[in-house]
Formats: sequence, C-alpha cells, structure tokens
Amino acid sequence: MDVIKGYLKTLASRPGVYRMLNEKGDVLYVGKAKSLKKRVANYTTPQRLTIRIQRMISQTYAMEFITTHTEAEALLLESNLIKKLKPRYNILLRDDKSFPMILVTGDHDYPQVLKHRGAKNRKGRYFGPFASAWAVNETLNTLQRAFLLRPCSDSIFASRTRPCLQYQIKRCSAPCVGRISVREYAKLVEQSERFLRGDSKALQNELAQRMAEASENLEFEEAAIYRDRISAMTRIQQRQDINIEGLEEADVIAGFLDGGQTCIQVFFFRAGANFGNRAYYPAHGSKEELPDILEAFIGQFYADKQPPKQILVSHDLPGHAILEEALCVRAERKISLQCPKRGEKTKLITHAMNNAREALGRRLAQSASQRRLLQETQRIMQMESMPERIEVYDNSHIQGTNSVGAMIAAGPDGFIKNAYRKFNIKTAQSDDDYAMMREVLTRRFSRAIKEDPDKEKGQWPDLVIIDGGKGQLGVAISVFEELGIDDVTLAGISKGPERNAGYDKIVIPGQEPFQLEHTDPVNHFIQRLRDEAHRFAIGTHRAKRGKATTKSVLDDINGVGAKRKKALLHHFGSAKGVAQAGLSDLEAVDGINKTTAKLIYDHFHEN
Repeated sequence: MDVIKGYLKTLASRPGVYRMLNEKGDVLYVGKAKSLKKRVANYTTPQRLTIRIQRMISQTYAMEFITTHTEAEALLLESNLIKKLKPRYNILLRDDKSFPMILVTGDHDYPQVLKHRGAKNRKGRYFGPFASAWAVNETLNTLQRAFLLRPCSDSIFASRTRPCLQYQIKRCSAPCVGRISVREYAKLVEQSERFLRGDSKALQNELAQRMAEASENLEFEEAAIYRDRISAMTRIQQRQDINIEGLEEADVIAGFLDGGQTCIQVFFFRAGANFGNRAYYPAHGSKEELPDILEAFIGQFYADKQPPKQILVSHDLPGHAILEEALCVRAERKISLQCPKRGEKTKLITHAMNNAREALGRRLAQSASQRRLLQETQRIMQMESMPERIEVYDNSHIQGTNSVGAMIAAGPDGFIKNAYRKFNIKTAQSDDDYAMMREVLTRRFSRAIKEDPDKEKGQWPDLVIIDGGKGQLGVAISVFEELGIDDVTLAGISKGPERNAGYDKIVIPGQEPFQLEHTDPVNHFIQRLRDEAHRFAIGTHRAKRGKATTKSVLDDINGVGAKRKKALLHHFGSAKGVAQAGLSDLEAVDGINKTTAKLIYDHFHEN
C-alpha cells in the first residue's frame, strides 16, 4: 500500500492505463481510468475492497502508467494489454480463437469464393465472422447454388481445358473455359456480395422480377436459373430459429453466472440470418458481478475483431457509453451498443441467456464429474493432493522419419487445449523412442525451471503420465533426477496383451505394474488421456509429414517467394522444368529479373 501511495504525488488527473507488478516484474493487473490519480487512490484504502484485491495490493511491488487523450483510448489499450499479458487478477477471456470468414478474392478477373481464417492478407472482400466452419460451408454451398461462383484455386483454374463436375451439376458457371464472360461473371459476384452484406430481400425481388420477365418472353431456361437462385437464397434464411426483421448485422451477447463461474453466449447475425453461436467461459474472481464481467469480455472480444454495426447485450453495463465510444473508434464507424428491454430483440436476448444457462449447467456437471475422477486418480497414484494439472507425453514417427513428441494437458475443466505442445525432435536418433522421450522431457522441464522456478504461474503439472512401460518411465525418472524435480508424480501406461487398450497396466516407480478393473471409471479416464495424447501426436506427425511431401525444391532458393514460385511453375509446368531451364529462359518469366534468374540458375548449377 505504501508503494501505491508513493505514486500519487506525481500522478496526473488524466485518462490512462496502469499496470500493477509484483517483485519479479510480472503484471498482476491492468486497469483503465478516467483519472489515473483518483483511480489509484482507491487502492490506498484496501479495507473497502474485496479480499482478492487486497491480496493483489499486498503483492504489488511497482506500478507503470500510460496516459491517453481520452477514456475510450484507455479502454482500447487496456483490452489489448489484457489479451497480451493475461494478468492474474483481471477478468480473462479464454479460448479466443479466430473465426472463419468468407473471402471473395480481388486479385483475379474471375474472383474465387472460399473459406478464410486468420490474417486478412489477401486482396478481396471479407464477409463474416461465422460462428463455425459448418456455417461457412453451408453459406458457400448456397452461394454456389445461387450465383455459380468458382470454388477452385487459381492453379486449377489455369490448367482446366474442359468444364469440371461442378459445372455439370450447376454449381459453377465454368469461367475457366470461357462459358461466361468477365462482365457477366462480375454481375454474379456483385449479386453474391449484396447477399452477403444483407441486401438479400431487395436482391430476391430483383431476381423475381427478372424471372417473371423471362417467363413472359418464353425464355424458360433463363427463368429456371433465376428460380433456382431464389430458392437457394431462401433456403439458408428458412433454417433460422429466430429471425428479427431489420436485424441485418449484429452480435447478441448474453451471460449467466452461477457457482462462481460464468458462461457468455455470442450469437452472430449476418446478412439477416443467424450464422451460429459460440460459448465462452471467462476466468474471474468469485466476487465479480455479471455486468462487469460482460463489459470486460466485450472489450477483449473485439480487441482484434471488427465489431458489427449493432451489439445487443443482456445486462446494463457500468461503462456502457465509454465502451460504445471505444468500439466506434476501433471500427471507425458508428456502432450501436444496446440492452433491449422490450420488443422483438428481447426474444434474442432471452434465447441467448437460456443457451448460456444450459451450457453452464452442463459444464458444472461435467466439472463435478471430472473432479471425482481426479480425486480417484489421486488415490490410485498415491498422491498427497488432487492433481490440478495432468500432462501426458507420447512420441510418433514412421521408421525414424518426421519424428515428433507431443504433450497434452488436462485439469478439473477437462482438456486444456491451449497448453498442448509439440516437439520436433532435434538431437535424438529418430528411431530411438527412449532418446526421443528424454529430449522431450528435458526440453519441457528445463524451460519450466527457467521460466517459472517458483511454480506460481500454474504451468507445472502435478502428475506426468508417460505412454509406455518401465523403459519409458525409467527415462522420465532419470530426467527428473538430473533436473532436481522431486515434487511431480510420475506414472507410465503400458498397453495390454496384443496392445488391447482395455487391459492397460499402470506403472508407478518402485511398484509392480498393476491393472485396474475393466469397468473402473478411472481406467476409462486414463485411457481417454492416453488416447488424446496419441491422437495429438499422430496428427502432429501427419502434418509434418504432409508438409515435407508438399515441399518444393524452389522453397530452398533465397529471394524466390510465393509469387515468383507460382510464376515459375505456371511458365515451366513443374519444378523439374525450372531446374532444367536455361538462364535466358528464366529471364523470360514474368516477374523474374536478371539477378533473380541468375540466382535460380546458380542454385541448380552450382558447378
């Protein structure tokens, strides 16, 4: 508290962001303030604050400050810092994965429509976000039926000599072989973008008028085309459970708090249709109120996402006006943040809250069941306390190639997906399973000792399970002895006769291997952990193997990026053709100057 008082003498009464740090320099908390001096002064009377905040104040060793021009700017900075630093005492948004979108490319005469996830680094128009890949696939299916846009890649497009099956089943207009002009295709693209922007009703009326005109002129084939487009557009709209008139682009956010945990449901409405939902379970203190949790969630949720024109929330937020202003600043357009009290929109809020309540109920039930399994695991593994974090290790390779190690983690809430790690084997002989396991464990726990020696960040396991018998377990024991780790329980899982998963044996140091009853819930729990580690290891290995098989010799040439590689392959047909090309032939390729051509030639003709 004295540390905090020391800063008050020099603090200005300006908007800004403050960080509270412990003795090691770790960020404990990030906060924003309309007046930094007034906000920080509140921490000098801890008796009026919760026990959790009092604990934070007692751990505060130093503070850092950033002043801003406005409170809205402070809110944006606070959200970004919380997402980046993940302070212990902040309300944290977990499982913040990127959402899939639809991209209509803008770097080709005949734009492609495709699913996109990640950075928007390709030229074109992006539509979304969608709650799931399923929602994207359904919308893409509708777009293909209604507007006949090509789904194929540019390389496939360039190599076609006759229409593909998509054209035969009326899912594509075959621009690859000139069955449609650039001008007519552009009209289809413009109509599809209108549909994705939410202008579907006006577009449907326009198409209906064209259908009627074609019928009157006895052009029945053209009328049938318009009919099919209208039918496909109507199909995606008819599937929605709730469809509010005038709600073209909006997110509906509702929360439910129970048992010290919160579920927040986000429903996405785009183009006048419900594009699905996703549930979130933010981490927070037991005394936090739901409006405060929702406000923190919204700030972090849109820190790296474009907010829609309208956001509907289930509760009145304490910083409603400033949050709305911050969202407008981030989006660089008008954003409406509303808490509906009456009318049709309250149905959406009620629907979202019901989903949040049901999802949280399921999660709490699963959590209770998971804790019982962990308590039984404690007894079987002869541990002093219930394991809060279990790590399982497995290796994967094929005849010593593309070797990888994998680690999965689990706790009271189930699998901890963001803690999964893969290890590309660097030093061990690729077909030596023992050496591979030694390398993986040494790298994992050497780093843990370096980054979290006092085990305060929740990254250390209480129980480590090795997929293997006495040999693999012996390697783990040896690594732990070398690193001086003596407070982590070790166990191995050896497969049963003929690798029968139902009869696995558990190996604990200093004991004979033993087998649990086939119907024992802990037996199934440990099998599920081992199977998840095996699945993750195999998936990682396949991804590495797939990347190796698709690697081109052109990838090893410095100065030849994706664009030049594409130009070379289009010109010569294959990497072999590039390797056999003469210097003058290389210089004839678009985008390849004399210097780059010499670089490529020398790469294949070192002598």
